[in-house]
Amino acid sequence: MSQSFNQKVECKGLPEADIILVDRNQAGTGDSLLDANASNQYDKSHARTESGAEGLDTLYIYCPEHYVDVIEKVMSRHQNIEVHVNDFSVRNFKNLKLCHFKSEHMSQEEKIFLITATELGARVEPLVSFLDRKLGYTEVELLHSGYFLYQKAFSILSNKTNAFIKRVVDLLFVFLLSWVAIPVGIITAVLIKLESPGPVFYKQRRTGLYNKEFNVIKFRSMRNDAEKNGAQWACSNDSRVTKVGKIIRKTRIDELPQLLNVLKNEMSMVGPRPEREHFISDLEKEIPYYRFRHAVKPGITGLAQVKYPYGASVQDAVWKHKYDIFYIKHQKFAMDLKILLLTVKTVLFGKGV
Repeated sequence: MSQSFNQKVECKGLPEADIILVDRNQAGTGDSLLDANASNQYDKSHARTESGAEGLDTLYIYCPEHYVDVIEKVMSRHQNIEVHVNDFSVRNFKNLKLCHFKSEHMSQEEKIFLITATELGARVEPLVSFLDRKLGYTEVELLHSGYFLYQKAFSILSNKTNAFIKRVVDLLFVFLLSWVAIPVGIITAVLIKLESPGPVFYKQRRTGLYNKEFNVIKFRSMRNDAEKNGAQWACSNDSRVTKVGKIIRKTRIDELPQLLNVLKNEMSMVGPRPEREHFISDLEKEIPYYRFRHAVKPGITGLAQVKYPYGASVQDAVWKHKYDIFYIKHQKFAMDLKILLLTVKTVLFGKGV
């Protein structure tokens, strides 16, 4: 058995830094792990808020020795979880919470330890699954093939009844929203045309289900020459945005034409926001399993949009991916309804972009 290791992780504030891959040769495969120092200030404060909701937890984590540093870095974000890594001296397992990571690479003796713990009453589960439930998002730095292959989840991908219900709900919302969207859309089109030359609608190629590209339809919120110098990240105070554009982006009126994308079955009301292939090609090199988001139809709104503030950087994309992966795994009708209601709240209170 490996040498006993008992350490309580000290939770200290992490400095802001760019994303650094532990192994760039494995980037994009899902086994590459992002350095925890990539977390920005939102990362730290949000993690404290989420993990602090239920008070202090004591968690025993077991993993191959060469993953200990990674586990410690990720868990240092969550100050209300007392962590013990690879403590094989434990004998009283009653009511203990034990998690494993990459257990397939552990020694036979270490695997027997976890099996024995299960027999003696410990709650043993994969670390990523525990964090999913605890945090409400997925720690994508810890994603690996086992998360996708050995979980009885992802019903949105395999349950035909679920898919049918989701489609019916999409069409129902398109019908209901059209009563508001049509008159608001007419007024918006007139204002756009009066303010600046160019088309009322803006079409942009985005990547959707199964990596197929399609044209997202939006009301034009920027100058007609906004991308004369090539594709750029949008930002909250973008100088390319027109006066009308600022209003319709803040209220998300610019997204209303995407109801046509939903009607055409290219999008859903709820799902990961579609991104441009130009950016995806770069992001998948930095973020594990980034293209897994294309296993479902993209959405007009999504969990990331109601949980994470506006941002346009690789670090922001990492955080949004955490919520997107969590959504794909745990999607249910009740979750979709909650996201839609939160979106309405966001629009009414003028938050978002």
